[in-house]
Amino acid sequence: MELPSSVEATLGLLTAGNYVADRSLATALFLSLRLDRPLFLEGEAGVGKTEIAKVLAGTLGRRLIRLQCYEGLDVAAAVYEWNYPRQMIEIRLAEAAGGQLTQDRDQLASDIFTDRFLIKRPLLQALEPHVEGPPVLLIDELDRTDEPFEAYLLELLSDFQVTIPELGTIKAARAPLVVITSNRTREIHDALKRRCLYHWVDFPSRERERAILALKVPEAGPTLTREIVGFVHKLRALDLFKLPGVAETIDWAEALLQLDAVALDPGLVDSTLGVLLKYQDDIARLQGSEAMKLLDAVRAELAEQPLG
Repeated sequence: MELPSSVEATLGLLTAGNYVADRSLATALFLSLRLDRPLFLEGEAGVGKTEIAKVLAGTLGRRLIRLQCYEGLDVAAAVYEWNYPRQMIEIRLAEAAGGQLTQDRDQLASDIFTDRFLIKRPLLQALEPHVEGPPVLLIDELDRTDEPFEAYLLELLSDFQVTIPELGTIKAARAPLVVITSNRTREIHDALKRRCLYHWVDFPSRERERAILALKVPEAGPTLTREIVGFVHKLRALDLFKLPGVAETIDWAEALLQLDAVALDPGLVDSTLGVLLKYQDDIARLQGSEAMKLLDAVRAELAEQPLG
């Protein structure tokens, strides 16, 4: 499938992938695709940053190549490494052939540093040609890595190439579609950000989150959906250790359906807070009277609003 030719077409692309996006996100994605620039998405965990890359790959019919970042991530895990066991077998076979090992040493060294002994990791895979077109490369949660690895990415994001000492420079014939995400647990260096288009993915408005729930969990119905979204938005206004994201909203709706809920009640909220909140201090703070106050406030607000 061809890349979208306008912001409206990009919105349509995301909608086709069941992703409810606002125009600012669609604009950032459209420009990223048209300008061959990586899209750097920053925001709280659970707001749908990773899903954008998945939807993009799915709707365009491209391969999704995901590099999940973590502390200690290095070139061997992210780019390439040599298959040392196979290389050793090749050397032993050459030795077993006997007699010619010394004079063929240079040839053997050349033979074992070839593509068939190369283990290609996500970043190198993303530079290879693909029948369906350049893949979507998702570099997920970059803020979890160390700064040296972040610095290593500069060559890749500038020229879409990597250098392997034994083979030379490998450059993509066509640049992959790069999406980088960060939960902002640490600041990413300006040098890397300058190579990207930036977009902050915020928590959705109530209207957009209702639309997301209506799409993802249609069985919830309008009444339960409105109460769920209203309660989650009240939680996000509190000073909690970890605010619930859209992913938690969807999980909560699905959990409540499993309990045959048609509307929220204090007991139901108390017993399912662990779906929304992931820290005991936050749960302890909300259970009981505090949750009841929030639920009363939500109901009062919804009573003044027309259903729809």
